Amino acid sequence: MAAPMELFCWAGGWGLPSVDPDCLAVLTYARFTGAPLKVHRVTSPWRSPSGHLPALRTQDEGTISKPQQIITHLRKQKYNADYDLSATQSADTLAFVSLLEEKLLPVLIHTFWVDAKNYVEHTRKWYAETIPFPLNFFLPNAMHKRHLERLQLMWGDDYMEDEERLEKELYREARECLTLLSQRLGSQKFFFGDSPASLDALVFSRLAPLLKAKLPNGKLQQHLKSLQNLCNYCTSILSLYFPWDRGDPLTDAPRAAGTDGSEAEEDPHKWRKQLLSVLVGLVAMLGYAFLSGIVSIQRGSVGPAGRQPITLEEEEEEEEE
Repeated sequence: MAAPMELFCWAGGWGLPSVDPDCLAVLTYARFTGAPLKVHRVTSPWRSPSGHLPALRTQDEGTISKPQQIITHLRKQKYNADYDLSATQSADTLAFVSLLEEKLLPVLIHTFWVDAKNYVEHTRKWYAETIPFPLNFFLPNAMHKRHLERLQLMWGDDYMEDEERLEKELYREARECLTLLSQRLGSQKFFFGDSPASLDALVFSRLAPLLKAKLPNGKLQQHLKSLQNLCNYCTSILSLYFPWDRGDPLTDAPRAAGTDGSEAEEDPHKWRKQLLSVLVGLVAMLGYAFLSGIVSIQRGSVGPAGRQPITLEEEEEEEEE
């Protein structure tokens, strides 16, 4: 029997199986199609074989890191949630995917990573508490910087320099997008009837974090909560496809290391990887200290008043004493 495909994704939180929208999209698509994945929910991208999350480890194509490429690979393996869609429905899928990426994704980045109150009190707090020491000291800030750069590429320097203008435009377009999604869904269970498709996986992955996160500044969240059919839609998918996969990554219930999309937390090299993470983190911290001038190695003779400058090596020796 062939070894199962292995999916590496961010751990769960906020009542969701994963807090990361891209990871959540892949997880949801896999559940929709019944793809046999061994899922590793990790607390650092350094535990992924590619260094990125999500990542799918396969036998024939190596490791795949981009969400759409992962979904394409699953389709090649005959796990296709869009198999029964008509040509019109397939065209609608492309249109709505474009709408979500253009109108909703930027405001999600802003809500979780740019809005100062939300970032400090919610997003950074969760990642700093979840990512293992010492990576939690610098990974959240690195992720924050990367999301800022991503938003800048989407909207340009002019908008980024005018925070008020940026926020006004972002939230206006996002509210219109949510209202359009609500109208398109109507009273249906899924966007194309009674069976979920890839569009449902993407929509759910964008809406669920916004709905479930406890945001200090929840302007767009309030608009989403006013659209009852979208709220019921997210709650229904969670109940149907993730009945035991919600909540804090440390307290999630039953996790069997099977091939049916269940959780696989046990790692035979767990302690070795943790030690490696600590060592890499310490090296990174020392490198930062040297580059910033906090610590320097001084050479030369004894200084004034007969005092010899303390080098890093000597300082460590003194501490050991």
